[in-house]
Amino acid sequence: MKKKIQTKDLSVLISSRALFDLEDSHQVYLKEGVEAYCAYQRDHENEPLAPGVAFNLVRKLLRINDLVGDDPDVPKIEVCLLSRNSADTGLRIFNSIAHHSLPIERAAFTNGESPFRYVNPFHGDLFLSAEDDDVRQALAGNHAAARISGASMGDKGDDIVRIAFDGDAVLFSDQSERIFKEQGLEAFMENEAKAAQKPLDPGPFKGFLEGLHRIQQRFNVDESPIRTALITARGAPAHERVIRTLRSWDVRLDEMLFLGGKPKHEFLEAFGADFFFDDQQAHIDGASGVVPSGHVPHGVANEA
Repeated sequence: MKKKIQTKDLSVLISSRALFDLEDSHQVYLKEGVEAYCAYQRDHENEPLAPGVAFNLVRKLLRINDLVGDDPDVPKIEVCLLSRNSADTGLRIFNSIAHHSLPIERAAFTNGESPFRYVNPFHGDLFLSAEDDDVRQALAGNHAAARISGASMGDKGDDIVRIAFDGDAVLFSDQSERIFKEQGLEAFMENEAKAAQKPLDPGPFKGFLEGLHRIQQRFNVDESPIRTALITARGAPAHERVIRTLRSWDVRLDEMLFLGGKPKHEFLEAFGADFFFDDQQAHIDGASGVVPSGHVPHGVANEA
C-alpha cells in the first residue's frame, strides 16, 4: 500500500533584510535616524531592491509550488514577510517583491517592534532574519530560526533546492555537544558509543526538516526538487546514533557527511548548498564566503 503523504503546508517567514539587500538604507537609519530612513525609502520606493542573502533560497522554494500544481493532497510552500518596517516604508519592499515576480502575498509590518510574535499565527516552520534578538526569541519559542550571514550568491543554474544542516543543537538537541564542551572529546565519544541505540532528542530544526521531507515524499528520489544534507563535525563512532535517530524519526536526509572535525566550507561548496544552518559562529564564518548561511544561536555553544 502506498504511504499516505501528509499535507501540512510548509511556512517560511522572512525579514525584509534577509530577502533583499537593504544595507544602504540600513546605514541611513543607523547614521541619521528613523525619519531620514523613512524619507529615503519613500524617495526610492520605485527602485527595486537587489536580492539579499536568502533571496535565491526563497525563489527556489516558491518554484516548487509550480511543480506540485493544484493537487490539494500535496504540501505547498508559503513565504510570508515579517518586517520591522512600517507599512509606508514597506511599500518599497512589496514593489521589489512584484519586480522580482515572487508570489508573496502575506506580510506583517511592525514599525520598529519585533515581529517574532507573529511567527505563531503564521504557523512558521522557519524564520530567517538579520536581527539577532528576533531570532533568539523565536528559538526560545521552539521555532526553527536563524540569523542570516554572507551575501546573495546568485542563481546556481538549476531549480533544485539544496539545504545543508549541522547536527547537534540544530537538527538534534545540544545534549551531546554539551558533554563535548564540558568534558572533552573522549567523554563525548564514549557517551555516543554507549548511547548509540538511543535516539537524540530533537533540536529546533527537526520540524523544518520534516516539512521538507513531506514535500520530498511527493517525488521519486531521483526527481525531487529538494536535496538535504547533514554536514557535521562528528565522525565514527559517533555516526551511529545520528543515523538511528533519523531512522526513528522516519525522515530522509539525502546526504550525510561525517567530517571528524574537518572544515565544512569545501564540502558545502561541493554539495552546491543554497543555504547552510549551524549553531557555531566559527563554522558560519568559514561557510558564509561560499554559501548563504544562517547562524542558529541555540545550545551550549551560544551560552554566555
